[in-house]
Amino acid sequence: MSKSARFGCLCCTYDYETPKTLVIQSTKIGCMFRLVQFVVLLYVVGYVCVVRKAYQERDSVISSVTTKVKGFAYTNTSYMEPRLWDVADYVIPPQGENSFYVLTNVIMTPKQTQSRCPEVSPSTTCVDNHNCFEGHNDPRGSGIQTGLCVNYSATVQTCEVLSWCPLEEHTKLPKPALLNAAADFTVLIKNSITYPKFKVNRRSILPHINSSYLKKCEFNRSTDPYCPIFRLKNIASEAGEDFQDMAVKGGILGIFIDWSCDLDWGAHRCFPKYSFRRLDSKNPVNNVAPGYNFRFAKYYQTPDGQESRTLIKAYGIRFDIIVFGTGGKFGIVPTIINLGAALTILGLAPKVCDWILFTFTIISVLLSNILLCVCHSLLHR
Repeated sequence: MSKSARFGCLCCTYDYETPKTLVIQSTKIGCMFRLVQFVVLLYVVGYVCVVRKAYQERDSVISSVTTKVKGFAYTNTSYMEPRLWDVADYVIPPQGENSFYVLTNVIMTPKQTQSRCPEVSPSTTCVDNHNCFEGHNDPRGSGIQTGLCVNYSATVQTCEVLSWCPLEEHTKLPKPALLNAAADFTVLIKNSITYPKFKVNRRSILPHINSSYLKKCEFNRSTDPYCPIFRLKNIASEAGEDFQDMAVKGGILGIFIDWSCDLDWGAHRCFPKYSFRRLDSKNPVNNVAPGYNFRFAKYYQTPDGQESRTLIKAYGIRFDIIVFGTGGKFGIVPTIINLGAALTILGLAPKVCDWILFTFTIISVLLSNILLCVCHSLLHR
């Protein structure tokens, strides 16, 4: 390669090219260009920065919850002895995982012992022992058949079962609910959260809350939105439900605690926001197996050493506590990334205007040619 050729290649290495700029003095194109720039700036400043806060680093909340329910109820009905109910009777189990359950209605079958008794159902009616099968176990039944057909009443015979007798009767639920006084019970929710990335810790019992204040405060969205003590009927009301209606057959209510905080203003301005809603299905059309219930038993021993129990079919309301939220704090990396994206989008404004200008120019040229052709053809007729 000659010396001049090598020198030419070397010069090309250090060349720098710039695009030619064409200035178009047009009010319409100028206004359109500024409008596109304004829209881009509005999107970047208004949505990306203010609404989305894309300049912040994010961290999800880690939470732990404990609860303490307080209240008393007294019942005096024809089918149950007078009784005082306290927290040990109606909160089952005493401690749940991010939830607590309050008993509101019961069907009790007392003094059950393991023995033999007739089982009444359409599938267990019989004429003689040939209709009953020893050892047969129906999961939907009440026990294991002994193979005997016995008298249930003067007119009805049924298969005998080995079970806890007397069997539970399918009686009508008490309405209003037996423990309708549960509406005035209160619950203290102690929620501790942390943002591990930012090393920020907060509690639902805020720093300004002391013991004397905690003894008298009660959550109210308008007057006391940060008190961690809630009256159960108010929780149901906030969820759009009537506590007394729910208490009859039970249900599930959700207590949502939102810890979404802008930590640029400091951790001292990070407060919980509470909301409530019903979580179980409440469909008036498809209302099969509504509510929430389960069975448990309390066991005793008679003076002669025989084991007995009281079977309790418990209806009640389960309160699920759902904690969520993210913390945001200024970060240089997301700021640079979003600033670069904003400048890139802003650089599209001239391209958009160029496209509109060239498109309308081509359209106008085509229309002019069409008009010339039409005029030329009319003149030569």
